[in-house]
Formats: sequence, structure tokens, C-alpha cells
Amino acid sequence: MSAKASQCMQFSVSIASERTLRRKECSLQFPRRCREERFPILVSSYLQPKKDLAYHSSVALKLSCYPQNNEASVLESGTYPATFDEAVILKNKSEEIETYLQGRCIYLVGMMGSGKTTVGKILSENLGYSFSDSDSLIELSVGGTTVTDIFKFHGESFFRDNETEVLKKLSSMQRLVVSTGGGAVIRPINWRHMQKGISVWLDVPLEALARRLTSVGTESRPLLHNESGDAYAKTLKRLCTLWEDRSEAYTKASVRVSLENIAAKLGYNDVCNITPTAIAIEALVQIEYLLKK
Repeated sequence: MSAKASQCMQFSVSIASERTLRRKECSLQFPRRCREERFPILVSSYLQPKKDLAYHSSVALKLSCYPQNNEASVLESGTYPATFDEAVILKNKSEEIETYLQGRCIYLVGMMGSGKTTVGKILSENLGYSFSDSDSLIELSVGGTTVTDIFKFHGESFFRDNETEVLKKLSSMQRLVVSTGGGAVIRPINWRHMQKGISVWLDVPLEALARRLTSVGTESRPLLHNESGDAYAKTLKRLCTLWEDRSEAYTKASVRVSLENIAAKLGYNDVCNITPTAIAIEALVQIEYLLKK
């Protein structure tokens, strides 16, 4: 079936549900042309509790059809699949979580190249939050000097002092999504500032990070570009060293978003196939779970 992500069909479905709505059973009748080819399809429905023990009703479900090679991602909620396309999922989840967030800031932490800035901008746009990049704010605080030059001329300690000051200021604000530097987690005082909001760890396999960073270049990464040799090998080696120093600190985050777990849900062999929107959705799912506990 040569369906695009935006192509949808309407079906009638009979749904039986107990009062708790914990179990839902449904059956779908597909046209012959849909049965002739295999394609992943997920169903989303919204059921309202009824006073009676069980009920049957016909509802219209919007089904999105994706060919196997389509990059649009699908997320599962427990064992009951739910999706439209990614943009709609993200919009709905953002609206659901808004009440629970109550304006608290979201701090994205993780290794360099883990997608904090990209995912952060997606989250802020959908939540109606402002977006801040802590590295960019540090550069502004020292007269527009780049992070690379700050490390070169002033040293890492100077950079970390300014990073802490930036996080302190941000912690007094609300409705912000903050992309932090990869090493922001190493100072306990930074955690005290970030704990005023919700911290989200984007956990990406080091091999994937090394490939990503090598492909875009490491010139803007002061902790990476000082060694000679094969670009991928030296990047991976340096990332492993940094990981040894920081891995325990990352576990202090409020929630963890594992790209390996997302890939397993979606049936991907490579985490690099996961879209930033799918990562943003998973971040909101994990935040919602945290706040509802």
C-alpha cells in the first residue's frame, strides 16, 4: 500500500470496555486493498467512563497508514497502541501535560550531540514555553565570545563558573525549556538550580553520538577537537572518557529518555532513525508519568 503519513481512512469499530477502561477490545474490517499488503497501523481512541459495567458503541477512528520505509515514528503507550501522526501526538500530549507542569521549567541534560537544542525547541514550541540555550547565554555573558574561545583563552573552570551563574538566573524563571551544556551536570550546585524544575536526560548511545558529531564536525566542541587521528575513533574515545566522568551525574535527572528504548518500541535497528519529534513525545510521556506518581 503506497500510503503517505498524511493519508488516513475512516473505519467503524465496535469497542467493548469495562468500567475501569483498563481493557479495550476492538475489531476492524479493512478493505481488500488494505489486506493485500502489510503495513504498520495504529489506532487512537478516546473513551469516556460509563456508569454501567460495560457498553458497546460504534465510533469513528482515524487511522494513519505508514509504509515500512516511512520515517514517521510511532510510540506505544503500554500495550495499547495510540497514534495519529507525530505532530498530532505531540500536540495532544503537550495539552494533556500542561496542567501537571504548572509552569515549571524543563532542563534538558545529556552528552554533547544528544539533540538537546533540537528537541528543546520542539518542546518549547508545543508547550507554549520560551527556549533558552545555556551555552548561548554564557557566550552573551562574556561579550559574545564563543564557547570554543572561552575554553581556549579563559579555561574550563571560567566557563563552568559562568554556566552556574546562568543556571541560577534561569532557575528563578518559569515556562522555559533549557538546553544545558553536556558538562552542566558535574557541579552539584547546578543540580540544586535545575531541581527547581524538571530535568530530562536524553540518553543516546555513544557510538551514535560519535557518528553524529563526526558527520557535522567537532570544531565547535572544545573538549573534542584537540586530538589527531581518525575523526570517528578519536571522537568515540573522548566521549567514552567524558561518559566515565559524567554518567553517574546524569542519573540524577528527574526522568530518562532512552533512545535505545524508543528504537525498540518503533522496531528500529539504529537510533539515528528516530525523529526529534518522537524524542520530544517520549520526553513528555516520561514527564507526565513522573508528575502523576
